[in-house]
Amino acid sequence: MARTLEQALAGDPVTAAKRLLGCTLVANGVTLRLVEVEAYAGVGEDPGSHAHRGRTPRNTSMFSQPGTLYVYFTYGMHFCANVACRPAGVGSAVLLRAGEVVDGVELARERRRGSTDRDLARGPARLAQCMGLDRTSDGVDLLAEGSAVRLVAGKPVAAKRILSGPRTGVAGDGAATPWRFWIDGEPTVSPYRPAVKRVRTGKNQTA
Repeated sequence: MARTLEQALAGDPVTAAKRLLGCTLVANGVTLRLVEVEAYAGVGEDPGSHAHRGRTPRNTSMFSQPGTLYVYFTYGMHFCANVACRPAGVGSAVLLRAGEVVDGVELARERRRGSTDRDLARGPARLAQCMGLDRTSDGVDLLAEGSAVRLVAGKPVAAKRILSGPRTGVAGDGAATPWRFWIDGEPTVSPYRPAVKRVRTGKNQTA
């Protein structure tokens, strides 16, 4: 099963993103089912991607083998988790935007005090927080047996249930790219928010 998922992730980021829907992520005592993701392409292909301008110390995991976890810190307060896709060296990833906690809910509640169960992982920063993910998890092989953070293939979601739209918080030339994918009817999908105009620093792309 891990090999099948690795093959799916080795394709283009849009295909990989759709394949990740319905998969489960297991980390630090919590398991969630992925219901919303965003695809990001490689060097020179996608202005919204961290990989657009090439490899850096921060985004190295995006250029690793398919199934590598890429965790970054953003806006001085949040961690976000991504799954590398396409062959090693290319530099693409899928942002894990939202999920339904299916096991370890008490621990997730402890990490997300004051949150409703619906909102435990409803958004990429919340997802990383409830799963206990930070930069120490960056570079983990999600498909390796015994990995501290594991990605497990789920039942493929029917194409008619997969909806798409613009990516959340992406500005500039990548704003209209409809590479956010979610499962129709899932209450844990996050609300769409367009980008807020900020002074450009080169560090505020989403993934």
